[in-house]
Amino acid sequence: MSDGSPGSHMRPIGADPATLRVGNASGFYGDRFDALREMLTGGPLDVLTGDYLAELTMLILGRDRLKDPARGYAKTFLRQLEDGLGLAAERGVRIVTNAGGLNPAGLADAVRELADKVGVPVRVAHVAGDDLLARGGWGEGVFTANAYLGGGGIAACLRAGADVVVTGRVTDAALVSGAAQAHFGWRPQDLDRLAGAVVAGHVLECGTQATGGNYSFFGAHDLLRPGFPLAEIAADGSAVITKHPGTGGAVTTGTVTAQLLYETAGARYAGPDVTARLDTVRIAQDGPDRVRIDGVRGEAPPPTLKTGLTRLGGWRNEVTFVLTGLDVPAKAELVRAQMDAAFDAAGRRPAEVRWTLARTDRADAEVQEEASALLRLVVRDADQDAVGRVVSGAAIELALASYPGFHVTAPPGKGTPYGVFEAVAVDADEVPHTAVLPDGTRTGIQPAPASRQLERLTDPPLPEPLDAAAALPTRRAPLGLVAGARSGDKGGAANVGVWARTEAAWRWLAHELTVERFRQLLPETAELPVDRHVLPNLRALNFVVDGLLGEGVAAQARFDPQAKAVGEWLRARHMDIPEVLL
Repeated sequence: MSDGSPGSHMRPIGADPATLRVGNASGFYGDRFDALREMLTGGPLDVLTGDYLAELTMLILGRDRLKDPARGYAKTFLRQLEDGLGLAAERGVRIVTNAGGLNPAGLADAVRELADKVGVPVRVAHVAGDDLLARGGWGEGVFTANAYLGGGGIAACLRAGADVVVTGRVTDAALVSGAAQAHFGWRPQDLDRLAGAVVAGHVLECGTQATGGNYSFFGAHDLLRPGFPLAEIAADGSAVITKHPGTGGAVTTGTVTAQLLYETAGARYAGPDVTARLDTVRIAQDGPDRVRIDGVRGEAPPPTLKTGLTRLGGWRNEVTFVLTGLDVPAKAELVRAQMDAAFDAAGRRPAEVRWTLARTDRADAEVQEEASALLRLVVRDADQDAVGRVVSGAAIELALASYPGFHVTAPPGKGTPYGVFEAVAVDADEVPHTAVLPDGTRTGIQPAPASRQLERLTDPPLPEPLDAAAALPTRRAPLGLVAGARSGDKGGAANVGVWARTEAAWRWLAHELTVERFRQLLPETAELPVDRHVLPNLRALNFVVDGLLGEGVAAQARFDPQAKAVGEWLRARHMDIPEVLL
């Protein structure tokens, strides 16, 4: 078994031994198609990464594999390589991607075939061992089971001279940290350096979210076509986040802070190689479109690997009724009663029936759409028939027999399957992490030599309150005038990271935005477990809401199934804010 040491190093990863320039060209399966070409032609790079996998993506690829066992990988990546492979070879850029999904070996073979077709000789390697489905014991209906691997396999492939490295399910940050391990020859014990690279990888993993995309204060930047980010990583693990010259968007301490908070939980950010301490991260503007990240401390990783399971959860159907003009509550009550009566008459009520009324209407509207509210019905059941005709038929039969102005946004259908994502822990020693080198040699990668159980850190002391000396006059205003936010999904949980733009705003925010106030502002969270984590270096609070997304994004449990906009909802809520901050 290999420990990922530099003993098998054949040639340098980059031209400068002191710095590794790593770029990103994909934040998800479906990202901007020409980003790979843009990154290869826009400026110097040593390694170009592409992240194609998310919890929902594994479900999609699992269904692809059921139809054709030879598939299960992100086909888009191959099409991007048709001209990208030659460009990368000309410029000496290595490519590292998790587009292999459920079939990294299959994608590696396809890359070799493409290389022969376009006449570009490249050395292709892949990382295997994450697919644990054959191990069994996962329960009924599970059709993907993948452990999140670290960067050791990627490092071994690059040290063996691979030009293209294809992986399956690795952590998103491992695409970057694995390349850094290979370039600098870091050992598994170099925890601070590894942690720094993991943090840089986390900033890059979602592509243009680091350059102004999905950014609360988007109006300050040119977002017509934001450029993709890159990191200049140093031997000590510190990094500068930037982008190619002349590309859109911006790299600021704000855009980087937003991405640092995305889909995280507490101050300990655990991975297979290292647990990075987010409470130690220091960020500073280092020039136009340059943000320096340093000071990151690392700890031994947990003894287990996160393993994602997907399965078919059942069947769902949806109907959205449009309620226009006067008497919206009465119209909603009528159609709900009529649908309930139809279920009773059919003798078949779906196992789950959920109604939500969105009051998008306003009085005396000059546009009909602005006079309308949306009443959404979502049903679920293990039996497709229970959400099919019994729902769609009942809804359509009301067309001439219900509230005035009856119509729906789209004709209801037969019902569609939905998936469920579940995360479980598997001992790292039981996962056969393997690097398959360009010559076909299979090298086992050992788990981290030391481990540490993941425990929640005690929150640090809060800053002195802004109004410690005397009460300050306040004004009722949106929170978003003084704070940014970024939210996302992790299984059935959602995280909402909130950061203050100034030190004064932080002194107010840290005391005012408690868990109790958070629940008041977002009533959907009132009955759910909410944990608040304090990150003073980032002037940020991170809230984790368990259960907000039900059984995960694939289950589409709510209007915003990935919690992408929960942070913006929070920013739109009004609070009594000190006038001095406004």
